[in-house]
Amino acid sequence: MTRPPLNRHLAEFGTTIFAEMSQLAARTGAINLGQGFPDTDGPEEIREAAVRALRDGRGNQYPPGTGVPELRAAIADHQRDRYGIDLDPDTEVLVTAGATEAIAASLLALVAPGDEVIALEPYYDSYAACIAMAGGTRVPVTLRPHDGAYGLDLDELRAAVTDRTRLILLNTPHNPTGTVLTRAELTAVAELAIERDLLVVTDEVYEHLVFDDAEHLPIASLPGMRERTVTIGSAGKTFSFTGWKVGWITASPELTSAVRSAKQFLTYVSSGPFQYAIAEALRLPAAYYDTLRAEHAAKRDLLSEGLAQAGFAVYKPAGTYFVTTDIRPLGAEDGFAFCRSLPERAGVVAIPNAVFYDHREAGAPFVRFAFCKKTEVLEEAVSRLKHLS
Repeated sequence: MTRPPLNRHLAEFGTTIFAEMSQLAARTGAINLGQGFPDTDGPEEIREAAVRALRDGRGNQYPPGTGVPELRAAIADHQRDRYGIDLDPDTEVLVTAGATEAIAASLLALVAPGDEVIALEPYYDSYAACIAMAGGTRVPVTLRPHDGAYGLDLDELRAAVTDRTRLILLNTPHNPTGTVLTRAELTAVAELAIERDLLVVTDEVYEHLVFDDAEHLPIASLPGMRERTVTIGSAGKTFSFTGWKVGWITASPELTSAVRSAKQFLTYVSSGPFQYAIAEALRLPAAYYDTLRAEHAAKRDLLSEGLAQAGFAVYKPAGTYFVTTDIRPLGAEDGFAFCRSLPERAGVVAIPNAVFYDHREAGAPFVRFAFCKKTEVLEEAVSRLKHLS
C-alpha cells in the first residue's frame, strides 16, 4: 500500500524563498535586501518599557487569552483616533502572535473545505498556505503593472466571485507591489462584498508606511463593512520590533469570537511582556508616525533612484517598505535565476516576485528589494548594483 503524502494540505509548499535567500546572503556576504525586517531597533523608550514589564513581573506568566487589557485598550483607541472606528476592547479586539497568526486564525476560523477565497496576486506567501490548511481554494485576482504602478482591475475582481466564494482577502498597503488601494477601489470592493454577502479579511500591517499623497483607509470604516470585516494589524512594521511578534485583529464580537476559537489552539498566548510595551508604543505622539514615514520615504527614494540608475525598471511604491523592479531592461527574464546569481554578481540579495504568484509567469520578470535598512547600507547596495548596468 502506498502511503499518502505526509503533508497533503501543504505538499506544494517547501522551504520559503526567504530562508534560501538569507542563507545565500550569509554564505556570500551579500547585503540582504530580500527579507523585510529592519536592521535597527525601534524607539528606546519602548524597548525599556518591555524591560520594565519583565522586571515588574507583568506578562512573565500566561497573559489573558485575548491579550492584556492595556494593549487591547490601546488598539481600540488607535482605531478610534485615527480612523473613527469605535471598538469594545473586551469583545472586538484579539491579540495574536504577530500578523501571521492573525491571518492563520482568521482563515482557519472563517473558511471551510470547498470555500473559495479571493486574494490579490502577488500575495504574501502565508496567505496561500493558510487557505490550504483551512481546506479552501484560493482564487487569485492579479494586480497588474501600468504606468509605473500596480492597479486592481475591478471587473476581474467581480468576475472572480462565484457562489462558492466565502471571503475576499485584502492587503493594503500591499506587499510586494507597494500599492495602496484608493477610496474608490475600496468602495467598489465593499459594495461587492455587501452585494454577494462576503466576508473580508484585510491585512493592514503597513498602515503607517504610506507616502506622498497616498491615504490608508481601513475598509471596515466604510458603510456596511463593520460587521463583515476582520482587520489585521501588527506592531512589528510600525515600531521595528519584528521579533516581538505582537499582532492583533479587530472585528465585530461575532467574528472576533470565531477567530479566537481558532487562535486558542495555535499559540494560545504569546509575547506577554512585549504586549505591555506595545500598549505604550501605540500611545506615542503623532510626530513619531510622521518621522517614520519621512525616513522611509527618503530611503525609498534613495533605493528607487539607485535601482533605476543600475538599469532596472522601477515601480515606485506608494506604501510598505518594498520596491518592485522589472529586470527585462537588464536583459533578464527569469527572476529566480537573476536573484540566485545577484549575490555573486553584485553582492546584493533580492526576492523574485514569482514566489508570490499562482500564475508564476506573470511575476517572472519582477524582483523585490526591501528598503527598511540603514541609509549607509542602502547606499552601499546602490553602489554595488551600479555594476549591473
